[in-house]
Amino acid sequence: MDADPGFRLAELVAALSLGIDLGFGQPMEHVLRQCLIALRLAERIGLDEDERAVVYYTALLVNVGCHTDAHEQAKWFGDDIALKSGKYDRSLRGAATLVGRIGSGNPPLHRFRVGLEFVVSGHRDVEGMIVRHARMARVLAEELDLPAETQAALGSAYEQWNGKGWPGELEGDAIPLAARLAQLAEFTEVAYRVGGIDAASAVARKRSGTQFDPELAARLCDDADDVLGGLDEVGTWDAVIDAEPALRVVLRGDRVDSALAAVASFVDLKSPFFGGHSRAVGELAAAAGEQLGMAPEEVRALRRAGLVHDFGRLGVSNAIWDKRGPLGPGEWERVRTHPYLTERILHGSESLRPLGAVAVQHCERLDGSGYPRGLAGNAISRPARILGAADAYQAMREPRAHRAERTADDAAAQLRTEVDAGRLDAEAADAVLAAAGHRVRRRREGPAGLTPREVEVLRLLAQGLSNREIAERLVISPKTAGNHIEHIYAKIDASSRATASLFAMQNGLLPEEEFPAAVTA
Repeated sequence: MDADPGFRLAELVAALSLGIDLGFGQPMEHVLRQCLIALRLAERIGLDEDERAVVYYTALLVNVGCHTDAHEQAKWFGDDIALKSGKYDRSLRGAATLVGRIGSGNPPLHRFRVGLEFVVSGHRDVEGMIVRHARMARVLAEELDLPAETQAALGSAYEQWNGKGWPGELEGDAIPLAARLAQLAEFTEVAYRVGGIDAASAVARKRSGTQFDPELAARLCDDADDVLGGLDEVGTWDAVIDAEPALRVVLRGDRVDSALAAVASFVDLKSPFFGGHSRAVGELAAAAGEQLGMAPEEVRALRRAGLVHDFGRLGVSNAIWDKRGPLGPGEWERVRTHPYLTERILHGSESLRPLGAVAVQHCERLDGSGYPRGLAGNAISRPARILGAADAYQAMREPRAHRAERTADDAAAQLRTEVDAGRLDAEAADAVLAAAGHRVRRRREGPAGLTPREVEVLRLLAQGLSNREIAERLVISPKTAGNHIEHIYAKIDASSRATASLFAMQNGLLPEEEFPAAVTA
């Protein structure tokens, strides 16, 4: 009997936190360390096990929504990771300094044009970004079946003690305690890492009564040696996993797949060009595995490896992923790191590590021309060969910033060309193509009362197209496209491209095509 060992939810969330670190330009384990600080404070103020569990997951997920509009961040401000890395060098209210970054990294004329576009319409993208980040974190917590208290804390993660946070609806003790603890821990962790206990205490005192709860800030300063001491000596991953309060949440069977799929969809929100990519690759790889007669547990592992294979994308700027022209050598080097980053994100978890071992090889090629390690021949595992062929085919079937999507026939021809050139495994490619040959068009009617035309608009919106570009693609006026978008947002209760994209993925509208549940040779 095939027994699925499953894994702890804490491991998945902790692994995701490492990706969050990369997206903020922080050393990996920044979020894990802030979690330990928050838990130490929670214990000192007498919170019970259930209350500390809320603090635990809030601290790990507090910034998980910040990459969901990275496309817009890069569009207006250049490198989105560099933008977010400055968060800890200024108060949150220093966001006005972002104006000076408009068009960053581009020639003066381009910056001028971007500045004009920003004044006309772009400021709407930026207004409310932080509020949306909190909302998206709350959505993921709901997807992971975390308690309502954790969802509420994440939804209030950017509120400030003085009421001048985001969305600015709460102040003082009305802000969930877990949110207050997580925010204090987040900023003091950075200060401690850079300047030690004195620097962390200085940040807590300076922002006490404005950003931070004054009682919590005072407690941290009074007990700084105990709260912050030893952070550099402990094995952070093991310490955080072992510190999970209350009853441990163990995922098995379908719950594993649903949790991985939820996180995969969030990672795919990194760029409008990746919507639904990880789920599609996982399903295609699993269908190919069935074509090859693999055992059920091997097929399951392939599907899960497909879901996690692009976690490392969080560590590469959208200024690269969304670039419409050719990439320079330095940019290509950053792209070549993303499978390695996936492996590092998953490496700490004994349960997720085997998936990372497959995922890290999905861009390797049999002739040694792939990355990140330039493996060749038998050094590339069979599951990785299947995953690599599935990823290559699926990517060709999707639009990218620099090209339109290819037709199924063109993608199949290119995959066979890669086999003939000795880069892709023939058996794996044939299995992928056989599975893809059973693809069927998705239904055209939409959920939430969306009309067929609104479904078309939603798909294009999720790809990051502007109103004008959507209008050109569908041969309608920009005003009509705008009206469609307003109606879509109202019907699905969305307020941004990211939330609309997530709705599209959750309701099977992305990608455009689907696979049968099972395929037999």
